[in-house]
Amino acid sequence: MEFKIDTKEKILVVQPQISSLDANLADAFVKEVSDLPGLEGRNLILDLALVSNTDPAGLQAILTVYNQQYDSSLSCALTGLNSELLAQIKAADENVVNLAPTMLEAIDLVMMEDLERELLGEDE
Repeated sequence: MEFKIDTKEKILVVQPQISSLDANLADAFVKEVSDLPGLEGRNLILDLALVSNTDPAGLQAILTVYNQQYDSSLSCALTGLNSELLAQIKAADENVVNLAPTMLEAIDLVMMEDLERELLGEDE
């Protein structure tokens, strides 16, 4: 699977170069995103602008990657979602809150969460 990757100081922006994320690609998607060099210790933005459709397995793959970031005490935001994919994600998991219409808003979301973690960590 091919990805367009943009590495920033605290963020890795990943754009899958696929139009459909289905059961055939779901496991590979989770494994390949999780194993990307440079993801360790960075927040993740998944830019799904090229993904026009998904099936339940593909949707679950997106949610798995999203939740893995939070399990690692990092942030994740989804951007570039078409209206159908946005509705599917909202219906599948109400805990997915970082849904940004633009890349700038996605960056703002993960950076605010990162700052919040830093400030809360200093209070302890």
